Amino acid sequence: MKRVQVVPTWSFRDSEGNQLNPQLFSLLGAIHDTGKLTTATSQIGISYRHGWNLLNTWAAFFGLPLVEMQRGKGAKLTALGEKLLWAEQRVLARLEPQLDSLASELNLEIHRALEGVSPLLRLHASYGYAVALLPEFAEHIQLDLQYKSAEEALASLNRGVCDVAGFHVPKEGMSPALQESYSRYLKPRVHKVIKFITRRQGLMIKPDNPKQVTGLKDLVRKDADGEKVRFINRQKDSGTRALLDELLRREGINSGKISGYDDEEYTHSAVAAFVAAGMADVGMGVEAAARQFGLDFIPLSSEYYLLVCHNKTLKQEAMVRLLDIIRASEFQDAVRNLPGYSPDDCGDIVTVDQIFAECH
Repeated sequence: MKRVQVVPTWSFRDSEGNQLNPQLFSLLGAIHDTGKLTTATSQIGISYRHGWNLLNTWAAFFGLPLVEMQRGKGAKLTALGEKLLWAEQRVLARLEPQLDSLASELNLEIHRALEGVSPLLRLHASYGYAVALLPEFAEHIQLDLQYKSAEEALASLNRGVCDVAGFHVPKEGMSPALQESYSRYLKPRVHKVIKFITRRQGLMIKPDNPKQVTGLKDLVRKDADGEKVRFINRQKDSGTRALLDELLRREGINSGKISGYDDEEYTHSAVAAFVAAGMADVGMGVEAAARQFGLDFIPLSSEYYLLVCHNKTLKQEAMVRLLDIIRASEFQDAVRNLPGYSPDDCGDIVTVDQIFAECH
């Protein structure tokens, strides 16, 4: 079955109404990665001449060059070229969960119109790289995947709005506050927990680590020039924000002294794009996001990403098929290819009390 993918498109117009093709972003990204126009044009499937004309057309549009061509040294993005590239990547990263949720709704409608409709499974889950793989493998079920915060997903499960909820907990131990929060939704006699994956969370930093960040305590110190490390945070209702607050509490660090603690992004990849663009020195997120944007990573904690459903849901055909998917070697190999991710015990079914005990 063909699947719809929703992506945002940039539109550039001048005062006379002239509009340019946004193919430039692919070319800028390839030049940034390869450092050569010849290699970049080949990588995105256009001729060298077309790439050269594209750069000249956009340079004329903005009145400034986007790429510096140096004899014997290849090609390098100018400051404007870098800003355009990082702006596009930041927008894509920030909108990713909403666009994927919309695509899921459209694909569901397409699937319903076809003959031989597969069983439906509604999954509300905290956004993550591994859960985002599921639609690629869900050929024999209608998977309605909607991204919510962990608490929103669990609340949806309790209201009967979804069949399965995805959330994550620190592997090293849940704080009493987090356990109390989840206990409002997880009922030992009603729900079963499915182990999904484990993932590493930590600090994302520039490869040269100019601020010499080695851990959380560096977020509150000043460098030799008297400047504080600039931090970019996740939003208040995210699991990553809750994890950071717990780690700060354990180390006795006052979050009010962190420069940028109140500045928020809404996905791991958006935080990584923010750091990669030089708008912050360090951010908190998963290792896969750091590697995606060419950043270094300092691991701080490991998490269990878990799925939870009603006891009776385990017997439904759609859920049986989902379990088959995540237990299969093909899916688990895809998870292993994500930096910092592991399909440990993927598909194992345990009780709510077992999870609380394991993460105590």
